[in-house]
Amino acid sequence: MQKGSKSKLNSERTWKLLDISHVEVDPVCPIKSDSHGINDIFGCSTKSVGKAFSYEPHHVSSPACPPLLEGKLVVVIGSELKLIFPQQDLGKSSNDLLGKDFPFAGFNLEVKTKAPSGVSFKVGGSRAVGSDLINGDIEAKWIERKHGLTVTQTWTTANVLRSQVELENAIAKGLKVDLATSLFPEKGTKSALLNAAYKQSGFHTRGALDLFKGPTFTADTVFGRDGFLVGAEASYNVTEGNVTRYAAALGYNAPEYALTLHGLNNLKTFSASYYHRVSADVEAGAKAIYDSKSTTGGVALEVGAKAYLDAAAFVKAKINNSGVIALGYTQSLRPGVKAAFGLALDTQKLNEVSPVGPSHKVGLSLTFDS
Repeated sequence: MQKGSKSKLNSERTWKLLDISHVEVDPVCPIKSDSHGINDIFGCSTKSVGKAFSYEPHHVSSPACPPLLEGKLVVVIGSELKLIFPQQDLGKSSNDLLGKDFPFAGFNLEVKTKAPSGVSFKVGGSRAVGSDLINGDIEAKWIERKHGLTVTQTWTTANVLRSQVELENAIAKGLKVDLATSLFPEKGTKSALLNAAYKQSGFHTRGALDLFKGPTFTADTVFGRDGFLVGAEASYNVTEGNVTRYAAALGYNAPEYALTLHGLNNLKTFSASYYHRVSADVEAGAKAIYDSKSTTGGVALEVGAKAYLDAAAFVKAKINNSGVIALGYTQSLRPGVKAAFGLALDTQKLNEVSPVGPSHKVGLSLTFDS
């Protein structure tokens, strides 16, 4: 793909392969930067091996695409996977393709702003189809990048107060610790979760201690090399002295496709997912789930695809073995303003005048980001 090509991975980003054997890894791009790193910068297919990617913004004047990143090598993946994902994120490419950008469950509104002091605010609200109840929350986040400190405060319409304090790369490089608490004043209940994550080349591990429930300690670890990923998770009840939950996962990530197999719910539920970037503008994926304890039996299957129409719009479609078709359309109306429309049709009830139970759904999502 040549520089300046009109083919895009999404509305504001593209990539190209570089024939480089080794280059130092640059800091993670600040665009949507979080624990997923390159997956959020480039999209789902960049969990790759043996390739180097460079970031080239199409709209350098956009706040989402800083000009300082143009032509800059963001990450290089050599003989081993340089960035390993948490165990729960194995198969994220397929999960995002089939699960996101289908707002047919109701109506959603999200507004994001940032004060001159650096404090960012987010206000969100949603109303489910067939419900008069509107759920919402207001969030304030302060980030002190020099010392890797992030403080987040959230207050919901259910009168739940949530606080989170994160510290990253301050104690040791690659180590992130955070404390997340919740307070329910009306019920007089509270919760506190102490988390720690450590990641290095080819290795990612996390631990979480629920201080008031159990207490229960949960840990997961993922190892990766040459595109192959192996992960495991387990929860241990400290008071009772027994393992309450465990899971395992296997995966393989290539530049254009990804395969993942999960064994969940104490290896009683199994899921297999597949993701394929067909071209720069088309993605496809599928997911199958088998529950050995299910009374209905059989395998739940879902397939879907995504196509970019231009630099500001894309469409998605999926269908499952129950005959439910879902359609999604997302459009960037202007910088910082995005609208998404969703529709779900139960094909088995199309001819019913008065269908019993949930059938067809339509929804809308609006996002304003200053």
